[in-house]
Amino acid sequence: MSNQSPGPYLGKIHFVPNIPERLRGLLKLSRNLWWTWNPKARELFRMIDLETWKSARGNAVRFLRDVPQARLDAAAEDSAILERHDDVMAHLSEYLTTKDTWWNRNHGAEDAKALIAYFSAEYGWHETLQTYSGGLGVLAGDHCKSASDLGLPMVAVGLLYRDGYFQQYIDENGQQVAIYESQRWEELPVREVRSKDERNVLIEVEFPGRIVTAKVWVVRVGRIRIFLLDTDVPENMESDRQLTARLYGGDQETRIQQEILLGIGGIRALRKLHALGILERTPTLYHMNEGHSAFLSLERMRDYIREGLKLHEAVEVIRSSSLFTTHTPVPAGHDRFPVPLMEKYFRSYYESIPMSRAEFLDFGLEPLANGQQLFSMTILALHTSSMANGVSQLHSEVSRKMMAPIFRDVPPSETPIDHVSNGVHTRTWMSFEMQNLFDRFIGEQWRERIMDREMWEQAVEEIPDDLLWETKSVLKGVLVRFIHERLRQQHYRHGERSEQLDALESIFTTEALTIGFARRFATYKRATLLFHNMERLARILRNPDRPVQIVFSGKAHPADKPGQDFIRRIFELSKLPEFHNSLVFLENYDMNVGRRLTSGVDLWLNTPRRPNEASGTSGMKVPLNAGLNCSILDGWWPEAYRENPATGWAIGYEKEYQDEEQQDEEDADHLYRVLERQIVPVYYNRDERGIPREWLRRVKEAMKIVGPVFSTDRMVSEYADKYYGFGSRRYQRMVADNYRVAREYAGALTELRQHWGQVRLTARVLSETPPGTDIYTSLVKEGIDVEAEVFLGTIPREDVSVEIYAEDLRTTNGSLPRVVRIPLGFVEEKTVGRQTASIYRGRLAMNESGDLGFTVRVLPNEEKFFRPQTLGLVRWAAI
Repeated sequence: MSNQSPGPYLGKIHFVPNIPERLRGLLKLSRNLWWTWNPKARELFRMIDLETWKSARGNAVRFLRDVPQARLDAAAEDSAILERHDDVMAHLSEYLTTKDTWWNRNHGAEDAKALIAYFSAEYGWHETLQTYSGGLGVLAGDHCKSASDLGLPMVAVGLLYRDGYFQQYIDENGQQVAIYESQRWEELPVREVRSKDERNVLIEVEFPGRIVTAKVWVVRVGRIRIFLLDTDVPENMESDRQLTARLYGGDQETRIQQEILLGIGGIRALRKLHALGILERTPTLYHMNEGHSAFLSLERMRDYIREGLKLHEAVEVIRSSSLFTTHTPVPAGHDRFPVPLMEKYFRSYYESIPMSRAEFLDFGLEPLANGQQLFSMTILALHTSSMANGVSQLHSEVSRKMMAPIFRDVPPSETPIDHVSNGVHTRTWMSFEMQNLFDRFIGEQWRERIMDREMWEQAVEEIPDDLLWETKSVLKGVLVRFIHERLRQQHYRHGERSEQLDALESIFTTEALTIGFARRFATYKRATLLFHNMERLARILRNPDRPVQIVFSGKAHPADKPGQDFIRRIFELSKLPEFHNSLVFLENYDMNVGRRLTSGVDLWLNTPRRPNEASGTSGMKVPLNAGLNCSILDGWWPEAYRENPATGWAIGYEKEYQDEEQQDEEDADHLYRVLERQIVPVYYNRDERGIPREWLRRVKEAMKIVGPVFSTDRMVSEYADKYYGFGSRRYQRMVADNYRVAREYAGALTELRQHWGQVRLTARVLSETPPGTDIYTSLVKEGIDVEAEVFLGTIPREDVSVEIYAEDLRTTNGSLPRVVRIPLGFVEEKTVGRQTASIYRGRLAMNESGDLGFTVRVLPNEEKFFRPQTLGLVRWAAI
């Protein structure tokens, strides 16, 4: 009998299970990522077949392709499974159809016609769909989930990367190896968007010498649809088919092509989806999550000009309805393109509008100190948005300093970049074990009240310490088993023998204080700061009475060699005798690893070089799972720590350094002292039942603050209240009646710009200074009177505001000064020479003591011209 292969196969076929009619809801459920943050939905798949669920790695679509037919047939006869199926599907149906949402209760009547279009280069909803690399994508994914939970009218746009971001493997020398693995769309919750005649929806984008076609896919995240563009279609040449192959891959030309596709292609996709009836209305506000999508403003500009608007009119419509969120204070994080590259891709664009080369480049040109000129996506976004924000209070301040040169004559304190502090999606990042604990003590409705501080106060105080500690111990046990499993896989690949693999079980225990450090391995995050004094660290870790263990994880970009060196260094240190059994590095950091770590560790460590951390959301996930933070006062942490220092521990101080070596030395020493004198003693201070009461008191305080304040429910509601509703209403007024208000507004602004050169002013104090000094003195609440003589030329008085501008001179540590603005009132007109001056007077008074520096200025009237600081029209009093 021959056992030879029959030769080349005629073909291959995969037989998928036939879902019993009684369980047909599973198909709908698997294709909506709502199941990823709903414990009962996930449990339903596990109940049907736990082994297949594990082998599918928690991927519901793949599960339904692989589960044995016999298990499905048995499940269709299992009353417990059927009851769970019906309950989950009823919950999903109610979730998708209810009108009783936060948005409808707070914005529904006023903003019934609003539609928010959210653009991001990456999205992290679940580890099975590799459309993210790190924090920016996970934040975008959490934003979508909370927008869904709150019922916002929102769609999102991105790119569909076939190879996603790289899979990370660490070789036996500690070197990062980046492997790209193609995703199989049939196994993932993505679907091609089809028109009514069942054709794929395609859009086209012009590149130099060719047209690139992209297919539109859709991902459903609860109530939200995310439309993703994919150039891997037969209409394109091979190089263009690879355009959406990798996230953050390729050279600068690949990057500009991807960003043209995201911004310009994304707008065209939304336009086509509306024309086909797939979108019921056009967006009223466009939210750019980072600058990658900023070219969308150029496409909108072209659209409005084609509809008959002039360039300056189109710009004001765009600005009225655009929000830009910046996510990094690190210059390398802001995309910049050489001018010749911009001309290569956009010359035909600006010539077709028509627009001069200088007018086009002015939207994003960034002059550098060396005389070079680059086109900045951040500057383009700021120039075409009337609304902009950073992602923490400190980051907003850093961004205002960084972007101050863009806004002429505006002091850094008033650079128009506000802040909306980031958060995390509670139902994604709070472990199911902890959610069950909340359910037990306050009922399941707490999930509808995540922003409610009273709810968190009640829940946390209701849960007994011993039960909270027991639940945390369970989560820690899950983490330790996960670490053992991952280490075994790593070391097996390195060729270690079975006895060496068995010895890995002794690494890490549930009894030791466990610290986690996991994030992108950029050098400014200082992953190796902890090893500044290795002897001192070894004494902390190896104390037999109070042992400490640390788990690291994270990826460095394939082009970031210094970041990869950090990974190799930690891997090498983990092999040293003094750190063996107490230090590990887990490869291939993703959302799965992130959930395991943030739910299982006792303490989350964050050591960025202040003030380079914009937010740092990973630390927000830890208190949701009864853990604490120890962090440099950077990103989100100063806000939480200032509110209640019992939420964790601070490393260093809120100050900036000129000398990085000194900063490292001081921060490392402070970190060791906090570990030695506070964290370790508090953790090991147990009562007669073995419970660390003081540690758990801190845990509860952290939960009370982080739970309601640093959630994406709060974050998205703040975006809605501050920007989405207001911006949508402003846009609708602008475009109504054939753009009548837009034309009038742009005309008034153009006229103001043309005559602004006529504005000049002088100011004087109507009080005397003490002899021999230029410092005025006043009692609190009394103040001094100030007069301004203002020459407006042909500009009407109602078009301007005249005000005292004062800065608090006590500001230290490099922080921006607190600003006081006091309007001056018009008193009279006066003839000065051949000109007419307007006289304004007012009083500078304060309710508290202190030193102020003050002057007077004229700027456009805020009631007539929105956010005048963005207009570049400010005139200061002559000294």
